[in-house]
Amino acid sequence: MECMNDSVQNLAENQFELITLLPWLLLGLFFLPLIVAARFFRTFPSVFWVISFGVALVLSVMAILLAPAWAGAVLVLDWLFLIFANLDFLAVYLSTNRGIEVHREISKTSSQGVPMDSTLMVENRSSIRLVGEVRDDVPESFESQPNEHRMDLPVGARATYQRRLKPTQRGAFQLETVSMRFASPLRMWVRFRDFPQPAPINVYPNMKQLSDYALLARTNRLSLIGVRRTRRIGQDSDFERLRDYSRDDQFKHIDWRSTARRNKLTVRQFQSDQSQRVIFMLDCGRMMTNKRDGYTLLDHALNSALMMAYVALHQGDSVGMVCFSDRVHAFIPPRGGRSQMNRLIHASFDQFPRMVESRYDQAFLHLRNRCKRRSLVVLATNVIDEVNALAVSDYLRNINGQHLPMGVLMRDRSIFEAADNPQGDPMNMYRAAVASDILLWRNQLLNDLHHNGVLLVDTFPDELTAPLVNQYLQVKAKHLL
Repeated sequence: MECMNDSVQNLAENQFELITLLPWLLLGLFFLPLIVAARFFRTFPSVFWVISFGVALVLSVMAILLAPAWAGAVLVLDWLFLIFANLDFLAVYLSTNRGIEVHREISKTSSQGVPMDSTLMVENRSSIRLVGEVRDDVPESFESQPNEHRMDLPVGARATYQRRLKPTQRGAFQLETVSMRFASPLRMWVRFRDFPQPAPINVYPNMKQLSDYALLARTNRLSLIGVRRTRRIGQDSDFERLRDYSRDDQFKHIDWRSTARRNKLTVRQFQSDQSQRVIFMLDCGRMMTNKRDGYTLLDHALNSALMMAYVALHQGDSVGMVCFSDRVHAFIPPRGGRSQMNRLIHASFDQFPRMVESRYDQAFLHLRNRCKRRSLVVLATNVIDEVNALAVSDYLRNINGQHLPMGVLMRDRSIFEAADNPQGDPMNMYRAAVASDILLWRNQLLNDLHHNGVLLVDTFPDELTAPLVNQYLQVKAKHLL
């Protein structure tokens, strides 16, 4: 008797467990198609679907509990809801699975900080009206305005969407896909689909300063950007050729005899020292990772170096470049001509500062093996501790016999500001004392380099271009090479 009671009790417990698990099983079976639709078809229920399902569920429960006579009618409504939901799902999936053409027009090159236009064309060759949003890819460090576009495209229509991209960092980037979000005809489903549209974009440093320099040089107004006119020794006697007068030429250079003979204004053109070499060594290590005005120290150094390279190439010199950190990343042999500027830009636009210790020994060994001829070697770096300061000082002094060294050392504005403002609480006074001690050590380092024959450009990163160009022009004027 007791065994029979135990069997009945176990059976009742099993049935109770099944009854308690039944709602969860039904719920799992109900949501399984939704999970499959989201996972494999990238189609999700909309807010309207959720609200409709909630209303149908409440009506079903109320009909079963409060009005059993209406249960049949409510069941019919539930089946109608399921049928229309399935038909709506098939409509949005089958219609948007093909028949949509996407094309993007965008430039392959851009300049850092300069907005660029991007045009997206969408053509609807499907069987339904496309309603939703379209979003183009935005690479890292790009700003997009707007981020997405509203889409309402009838069958057979074509739409064009415009946006402006602003690259905030130079380098090589890739646009991958165009993403669209479609609403189903009954607005029960939302489908996502990606259209591969690969497009490379090379973001180069902003070279607007080069065109500004060329314009001001033609009109003798270089002082507006801080470039001083340097009197070149022997300038008035190094005659090169006669040429036609242009509006920007000085009257004192007019050759009146040739003008009378040709019956046309003719000027004398003088040549400067040419075929000299300038080699930039850009430190891409940890000392160049600090930022100022959104740009790293390497960005400021690269922009100024390219500006000086532009000036040197127009002076007839050959320009090369070495980019290094813990190894040599790029080497551009010194050459002259207009095409060399493109080589320098293309080789350096995707160089970034790395959190590694710079190997000056490898960089200068590479320089010694590749560049035997005397050159102006411009090392752009930063000194923040005694270890790297000692390395910079040693290597710049050691090449003084073979080459003409120039050190470009960028100041940290926060240290100078801290040393200039000791007022306030004791913490500010301590900070000012530490900053002053660092500046005294740095000033002593600069004096030692100067006494060992190293040319120096010591300025803030955002003010580097004009002093660097002025130092180069002084080297040319004094025939130091």
